[in-house]
Amino acid sequence: MTTVDRREFIKSAAMSAAVAAAAGSTRAFALPVLTAPGVQWNKAPCRFCGTGCHVLVGVEDGRVVGIQGDLKADVNKGLLCVKGYHVGQILYGKDRLTTPLLRKDGRLVPISWEEAIDTVARRVLKDPKGFAMYGSGQWTIPEGCAGNKFMKGGLSSNHLDGNPRLCMSSAVTGFLSTYGVDEPAGVYDDLDQCDVAIMWGNNMAEMHPVVFSRIVDRRSRGEKVTIIDFGTRRTRTTDHADEFLLFKPNSDLAIANGIAHLLVQNNAYDKDFVARHCNFRQLDPEKPDAMQGKPMTFDEYAAALAEYTPERVEQISGVPADKIRLLAALFARRDIRITSLWCMGMNQHTRGTAINCLVHGIHLLSGHFGKPGDAPTSLTGQPSACGTVREVGTLCHLLPGGRLVANEDHRKHAEGFWNLPEGRINPKPGYHTVLLFEKFCTPTDKGGDIHTLWVQVTNPGQSLPNLHKLFKAKKGLEDKFLIVSDVYPTATTELADLVLPSALWVEKNGMYGNSERRTQQWFKMVDPPGQARDDCWQTIAVARRLFDLGFEGMKNKDAEFLFTFKDKGGKPVPVWDWNHYYDINVDEAFFEEYRPFSKLKQKDLAPYAEYARTRGLRWPVVQQPDGSWRETRWRFSEFDDPYVKKGAGTQFYNSVTKDDKALVWFRPWEPPPEGPDADYPYWLCTGRVLEHWHTGSMTRRVPQLHRAMPAAYVEISSTDAARLGVRSGERVALVSRRGRLELPCWIGGRGDCPEGTVFVPFFDESLLINELTLDAHDPFSKQPDYKKCAVRVERVVTTGAAR
Repeated sequence: MTTVDRREFIKSAAMSAAVAAAAGSTRAFALPVLTAPGVQWNKAPCRFCGTGCHVLVGVEDGRVVGIQGDLKADVNKGLLCVKGYHVGQILYGKDRLTTPLLRKDGRLVPISWEEAIDTVARRVLKDPKGFAMYGSGQWTIPEGCAGNKFMKGGLSSNHLDGNPRLCMSSAVTGFLSTYGVDEPAGVYDDLDQCDVAIMWGNNMAEMHPVVFSRIVDRRSRGEKVTIIDFGTRRTRTTDHADEFLLFKPNSDLAIANGIAHLLVQNNAYDKDFVARHCNFRQLDPEKPDAMQGKPMTFDEYAAALAEYTPERVEQISGVPADKIRLLAALFARRDIRITSLWCMGMNQHTRGTAINCLVHGIHLLSGHFGKPGDAPTSLTGQPSACGTVREVGTLCHLLPGGRLVANEDHRKHAEGFWNLPEGRINPKPGYHTVLLFEKFCTPTDKGGDIHTLWVQVTNPGQSLPNLHKLFKAKKGLEDKFLIVSDVYPTATTELADLVLPSALWVEKNGMYGNSERRTQQWFKMVDPPGQARDDCWQTIAVARRLFDLGFEGMKNKDAEFLFTFKDKGGKPVPVWDWNHYYDINVDEAFFEEYRPFSKLKQKDLAPYAEYARTRGLRWPVVQQPDGSWRETRWRFSEFDDPYVKKGAGTQFYNSVTKDDKALVWFRPWEPPPEGPDADYPYWLCTGRVLEHWHTGSMTRRVPQLHRAMPAAYVEISSTDAARLGVRSGERVALVSRRGRLELPCWIGGRGDCPEGTVFVPFFDESLLINELTLDAHDPFSKQPDYKKCAVRVERVVTTGAAR
């Protein structure tokens, strides 16, 4: 294996992909000079993934003209991936939405903001119980606060869910099931300390390249870091791995159980850590829908694992028995530090909660937890899936700060913080994403009780699974009304009845929360184009229109407007009026209202001003005797976490069992709901590529990125291609039980599928691979499985040249 310097890695993995294709790029988006005359530079987190890299944004004459990595940021230390280097250009696509549009006689026609806001409000009044909202981890924290309060505190409805249901909810249920509280205990610093880094089905080199580069950088300094890559296909991460373990789709639970079995059988688990800090758990067969399960003894746990011998695991997974023994031997060592990392491979899984629990369990069982470099860590795909969705609670069953709508005490907390009348918050959880869109796309007379859906900052018309069922079925349903707040035309706006143009990124104030519990802030730097306006303002304006129309839910218990904000002199500011929205800092007002929610689960947040002056702080952020604010890196560990009792060493103070112990779960391997057969003999896996982010609605409008990766493709093995008689660039058809799609094949590219598996990225709105995926989902997290469904491959016609 070749040792690669970190900056060389970033350059090869990122810049070569787009900058090499950017012959027509401008000076501003290559490597701008910090001291360029006339350019003002300010900090902001990158707009794309959950890594949370900080950029410096250069503004001149009211326009973003330059981007560079922020050397003061701990997350990325001045480095960016290819998307980050070009993030400023996402503001300037030629087809930005700049005016509200209402569908009349089948066409979207311009209307005023007054008519648009009134239209939304009257859809609410039609039947508040049938009005729903769908956001995402691209919402800023204040935007999420507004949406949450509007729906749960104003409409008394929990029909609010978000895109992280599709990407991170299994990580959430895994953390909750194990520790009683969400989000990782470790941080990116673990990558600077670990001896072994295990990638559980995630292509970190392409999807989180800046964080991955921390490992690569250590190798360039002569440090030994072992990288183990689990995967169902070879990727660019595999190129850097010491061990690549190819496993059959859906067999990861067997592998995890096999590792745990050997630790127990060989008496190689950390007995002291387990005795002091762990309980054992299994699902209750009498209550299979109860995520909390029931206790089991260590002996029962050992007996349940007994069938997962290395040989049996090899039969299920295809991973050689000796490699299972190798992994167990690594976890048995006390002289090394091990960090596990995962993302969509483990989360987008019909057994996502289970595999998350099992990987946490291996770390607990082996004692590889709570020390720098010893951590099980999930990574996120959206910039604020953690801060806005998981922490603010913008899912159908949550309230801010880890609270549940079904918990009476939690509802009372929220009603107190929001100054609501007692009983305003509905105790019944709303519809999760798959069920929400199913109800919306079902005729009213057949049980489709969601009549209006307001989508903000996400593109479900491309990102939902089984699109024919969950999105396209809306077409022709005249009693259904789709509202979309976005910055560009998308697959979602194609079926929208009302389109609201939104401000994007540094065209507004904002706050995000990244994968390592880091809350980040930025200020508005440029104006949005035309009549585009902040999503947060849109929510407040609709709430005010409802208030003016006499809707009681938009009043607090003092009969004031639900979103009443006052200036420093105590005078109410009419922030629902766009001309006055920036008279005060609405973000700061929302954040300070939200901060008290954070203390219940020890997720303490500092005052807004602290985030304005820093490059982010990792919670819990606790005030010190001298008045300063201290962030926490390693949770549950006495040496760093202020909430751990003195002398405890490790304390899981939110434990499910209320005894400060974490849960080591047994969860059996089970076959997938759909797999290859005679009619559909291939596995289909979907995912992302380096150059594009999610559905590509922003990155495909960046010329350099679009030229580097202009269209989707199907990755297929050379053996399967030869059998089909196709070459790179020639078209094939993928057919599943739900749909058919033609696209060019790519053989021997940056990834390599094994025989019987194909891979397709989902960024291309002209090639909607999610028309083929299935909507089967995890029973606890309700997260769909985008990584495993059955297809057949048909040769269409040979056209074009090889890539």
